[in-house]
Amino acid sequence: MNAFKAYDIRGIYNKDFNKEDAYKIGRFLISTFHPKTVLIGRDIRNSSDEIFEALSRGITEAGADVADAGLCTTPMIYYLTAKQNYDLSVMITASHNSAEYNGMKVSGPKATPIGYDDGLHLIEEKMQMDEAFTVHPKPGCIKKVDFREDYLDFQKKYQPKLDGLKLAVDCSNGMAGFFIRDLLGDAPYYINENPDGNFPGHNPNPLVAENVVQLQDTVKKHDCDLGLIFDGDADRVMFVDEKGQFISPDLIIALLGHYFLEGKEKGQKVLQDIRTSKAVGEYLQQFGAEMHTWRVGRAYAAKKLREISGLYGGELAGHYYFSDFYDSDSGILAALIVLGIVKKFKEKGKSLSSLIQKIGTYINSGEINFKIEHKADAMEAVKKHFEQSEEVLVFMDFDGYRMEFKDWWLNIRPSNTEPYLRFLAEAKDAALLEEKVSKVREIIGSFE
Repeated sequence: MNAFKAYDIRGIYNKDFNKEDAYKIGRFLISTFHPKTVLIGRDIRNSSDEIFEALSRGITEAGADVADAGLCTTPMIYYLTAKQNYDLSVMITASHNSAEYNGMKVSGPKATPIGYDDGLHLIEEKMQMDEAFTVHPKPGCIKKVDFREDYLDFQKKYQPKLDGLKLAVDCSNGMAGFFIRDLLGDAPYYINENPDGNFPGHNPNPLVAENVVQLQDTVKKHDCDLGLIFDGDADRVMFVDEKGQFISPDLIIALLGHYFLEGKEKGQKVLQDIRTSKAVGEYLQQFGAEMHTWRVGRAYAAKKLREISGLYGGELAGHYYFSDFYDSDSGILAALIVLGIVKKFKEKGKSLSSLIQKIGTYINSGEINFKIEHKADAMEAVKKHFEQSEEVLVFMDFDGYRMEFKDWWLNIRPSNTEPYLRFLAEAKDAALLEEKVSKVREIIGSFE
């Protein structure tokens, strides 16, 4: 079984895992974490119902109850896990992956992420051992729960007035379509709104440029002030400006400072991942923010935000975490806050592109993926070359390497979910960036 990852359980359904595996995962969730009730939600993928049935059967035969939240977004399950005091929850989803994938995101009390190192490895070990199992003398039951209105009421606290703001919204045929009109109304131009497990509009990954083209065209066609696009389970959101230009998601961390930090005491803590542009921290200096950098992925970010008592945080991948959302990430909540910021600046005659231009002062390579066998050796070779050729001003090694130099910086890290070595760099000018990226390609090329 190849579905156990650093953050969750995920893979191609009926190849990397199947319904029998889902059944066993249900059984071993109970023997590992001992919850009385497990909250389960699911996305619209064609395999989600079958996985739910098998997972629930394993859970109930092991003696625990299932609270069935039905179709929902992943952030809704995070919210309900904490708000309703569930000991354990599972969201059946493959997030941004294409239709043939599915998986499970597991959370503990207070919506604390449960990744591989937090207990999923124990379930994998039990499955490999094929532990003997007998049905509990008092099997659990499945109970339908409906907290949709409660969740909507929470989100409406962040709902801005959109009058005078022209907006395009791409739901990627994912779960955002279940909620978005309740929050944004009928005025926006919606595309790929209806949830469909085949994702007919495009694959639900907004980080792939071709998946954003429809939104960019819609923004330009209707002269919108901005556009936003969600991934499949609505835990991520990304933006394009009024010119149809895609905005690097890490820069939105800086933009959010106008909501969370403006007028607040200095020293508020903000979390960023190891790939985040230096421009973010530099921009948030005006608010006196205390920046913290940590590893990529919710399994790490949500815990770190709680640990440092941070106000909010974000990632290059379009996840945004909020202390008042149980330190969890929500694409829709982030979108509502950003819309309010854009509306406020529009009233002052400032466009979204002009705001981002003030933030994004570096030229970025974007994330470059290398499919190689010897990831660790390639990373060490890159590190060694630049240690010997330049003065390293900042060095981080908790998620691959981040190395900062006078006029540029790099991050190189192995993917936790895919067979890639990921690299990105930023520099003050294009020529310098091109020179450094070319050198890294040359070094890594010797390992391909």
